[in-house]
Amino acid sequence: MSELVRYLILVCISSAFTAPGLINAAPQGFLEGQLKITSARPVELDDENPSRPIDAEPAAAGTDYANYPLVVLSKGERKQVARITADAQGHYRAALPPGDYILDVEGRVPKRLHVRAQPFKIVPNETVHIDMTIDAGFAAEANAPQE
Repeated sequence: MSELVRYLILVCISSAFTAPGLINAAPQGFLEGQLKITSARPVELDDENPSRPIDAEPAAAGTDYANYPLVVLSKGERKQVARITADAQGHYRAALPPGDYILDVEGRVPKRLHVRAQPFKIVPNETVHIDMTIDAGFAAEANAPQE
């Protein structure tokens, strides 16, 4: 038997074993969004910080998004399906199998973070966009020394 015939037989046999797995694999969908971290601070008088515009948002509680990982939970059992860390600009993206999920922040309750968990549904080959805002001001207030 020639080398070409052996090669073709080998390719046909290996594709017969791998093709059923490819046919049954459901296409995934995607979750993406922007993570924003804010910290509520006491109101400043205009003459205390004249360079800050009056309608400016509170300063971010730090841009180290690795300290605020997001978790994807299964909607029914609330078991962790994925853990997502935003990049340096706060963007995140994850591929997930189709289904119903909840997006939350890891350790939200013990860290005393104020954030609203958000339910969402993944559909094959589609992208769901969810922006999350974490108010870390509660955590800072809880850890502040009492006078």
